[in-house]
Amino acid sequence: MDKNELQAWEYKCIQEEPPRCTSGCPIHVDARLFLKQAGLGRWDEALKTLAKTMPFPRILGRICDHPCETVCKRGDVEQPIAIGTLERICVETAHEKVKGVILGRKQTTVAVIGSGLSSLTAAWDLLRKGYQVTLFEPGQRLGRNLWDYPEAVLPPAVIAEELSILESIGATIELSCNISETDYISNLRETFDAVFIGLDSPGLNCTALEQNENGIIQCDSLTKATSLDGVFAGGNVSKVGCSSPIFAVLDGRRAATSIDRYTMNSSMSNGRELEGPYTSRLYTNTGGLAPLPRISPADAINGYTPEEAHLEAERCLQCECLECVKVCLYLDRYKGYPKKYARQVFNNEYVMHGRARTKNLFVNSCSNCGLCATVCPNNFHVGEMMLQARKTLLKGNFMPPSFHEFALQDMAHSNGEHFSLSSHEPGKDSSAWLYFPSCQLCSTSPGEVEASYGYLRENLDGGVAIMLRCCGAPAYWAGREDLFREAQDVIRQEWEKLGKPPVITACSTCRSLFQDQIPDMETHTLWEIVEKHGLPASSSPCGSKTISITDPCMSRHDGETQASVRRITQSLGFSVEELSLSGDKAECCGFGGLMFNADKGMANDVIQHRTTIIDPPATSLYRTEVKEHDYLAYCAMCRDNLVAGGKRTSHLIEHLFPTVPGNDPAGRGWISWSERRANRAGVKQAILRERGLNGVTALEDYEKIALLMTPEVRRKIDERRILEADIKKVIDHAERTGKRLQSARNGLFRTYLQSENVTFWVDYTPAESGFTVHNAFCHRMKIVGIKL
Repeated sequence: MDKNELQAWEYKCIQEEPPRCTSGCPIHVDARLFLKQAGLGRWDEALKTLAKTMPFPRILGRICDHPCETVCKRGDVEQPIAIGTLERICVETAHEKVKGVILGRKQTTVAVIGSGLSSLTAAWDLLRKGYQVTLFEPGQRLGRNLWDYPEAVLPPAVIAEELSILESIGATIELSCNISETDYISNLRETFDAVFIGLDSPGLNCTALEQNENGIIQCDSLTKATSLDGVFAGGNVSKVGCSSPIFAVLDGRRAATSIDRYTMNSSMSNGRELEGPYTSRLYTNTGGLAPLPRISPADAINGYTPEEAHLEAERCLQCECLECVKVCLYLDRYKGYPKKYARQVFNNEYVMHGRARTKNLFVNSCSNCGLCATVCPNNFHVGEMMLQARKTLLKGNFMPPSFHEFALQDMAHSNGEHFSLSSHEPGKDSSAWLYFPSCQLCSTSPGEVEASYGYLRENLDGGVAIMLRCCGAPAYWAGREDLFREAQDVIRQEWEKLGKPPVITACSTCRSLFQDQIPDMETHTLWEIVEKHGLPASSSPCGSKTISITDPCMSRHDGETQASVRRITQSLGFSVEELSLSGDKAECCGFGGLMFNADKGMANDVIQHRTTIIDPPATSLYRTEVKEHDYLAYCAMCRDNLVAGGKRTSHLIEHLFPTVPGNDPAGRGWISWSERRANRAGVKQAILRERGLNGVTALEDYEKIALLMTPEVRRKIDERRILEADIKKVIDHAERTGKRLQSARNGLFRTYLQSENVTFWVDYTPAESGFTVHNAFCHRMKIVGIKL
């Protein structure tokens, strides 16, 4: 990821965009933070928040015409927050003194004519930047029309106290000035480095400046520059026919910014597009927002009590987006949002050079399911960003092999001699169709795959070929473009050899990758064919039972398949109760993106949240939904992962092509990776036997070893991604060489064997019918100097 790519990713994420109340405020007061502090009764903190952008907050907080309220998000569904009223409560309640903090004093001098809000703001801002400012006021006191407000609204003592701050931070104030002299402005310009004119100053002689037909000084709307070099003007601001205090402040602030740039010979217009009110890009979802009417004060004259102010401030939605975080445990777990994550990925690549293991884990823990992009208003696909980061880590040799090695080895097994097969239907030398059931479905439902192949051959004319392979998804998710391209190329070659027939898949991942990578390949789903040609005679109607369908994340953009599955499910007699996250918002099961391999803890938590009703921590935004009744999947890994988490889940193929009549598909337990490989091999052997071929290969000596394990040990070693074949090799090596240690305490033998990059350790004891395995673990360290 280079800097341009980082900026493109950052722009897509709108979480850091200001809420509408802030962007709609001419001076961008952080109203969201202010309301949060007000809701907590922290009025001194709230005043500080106002003072960050608001000059003379104890004045403006009382008289601001609060345009922020007109764009308040709460106002989309009911009355907006009474921000103006709460600002008044704040400045009347807070005890904190507003201090004018200034930068180092400069030699540059600025004259400010008048003391209306625009002039006062220009002086305030320039003084704080270190300029030497002199105010020229034709009247006998500062403040102009501020003194015209009723005392109940703006007490004179408040005006005097607030404006006294100007002198305390270095302003020179000259009162009773004769500003009607012909050359008054020109003379000031000769004396001062820049001049600001408050257009609400009465009696000003403006003959030196260009004016419009109404005698008002012409100035640029953004920079406030006039026709005379170094002279700026503002403050004659009207809003809906009346004077607007906050827009007068904006004029003064714009002029101060321009003067600052002018005196430093910088561009006065560049980078100022977001000055003043603008429409924020921030999206805040108000769906399901509970009605909460505006609080009406019990005492209309004196206004809100502290409790009423607290309740009104609490109506604030605290606008933010975080739509992706709400539906993704991974994004929620790392306590950030996509824009922040993009920076972390960039820093990991270009600052840490991939050496930060925690960030590498972060990059590889994403499931790449795409739910984030679906719910994001700007289609920010975190998975795509993380996939690109994985490729970068691989290119720089920073990718730890352990993250993906097991999954890639399993893919190699599926594409090796034990499983891979491409063949026409027996007795045919051409095919009108090709069945690609998927490696994982063959792993978990071998009998059902064989039965579904028979169904297709019975119902489709022209012959149905079969191809047993892995589509390459593990390599794709791992960022291994070389292995993925190789897997896809072999599939294309085999497909072309079979005559390029339309392909029938029973896996959404396979179909999605084929559509993306082999666009000329026509694909259909097994469910589409079943719906068209009718339920198999062997299918098992359920009676009337309610289930929830868990859509695979890779079917997210395949609404036709999702609809077809639901129609078939209803034809079987099921009543479907939808999950809140289904269809185009389907959740990942923890397998996609190789999450299960790179970050088992995260994958287990995903499964746990999807299968168990959990009260999430208060700090968590992530919410999912768990139904009490059974789930039905049409993805092999979804089914197996949910079952492993304790949720009764069946696969659609088990209802359509049951291998054991009357069996409860949802009652089947988890299946180990060793069993998965054996089942794949069994599917190939069955197909070869039908063709009169011997599909069984001779066993090596170590494969003849019988292992005895308790269910707990079997589950533990499977979670550690240790295959029974690995254990057999270790025991076989120990028994042949005698390289083993025996515990004097319990009699267990312990031995190890290094296989490629991994060292396997096994605790075992000989048994009458084989070997009892008590424990097994593995690591990536090489053993040096130990003699067994």
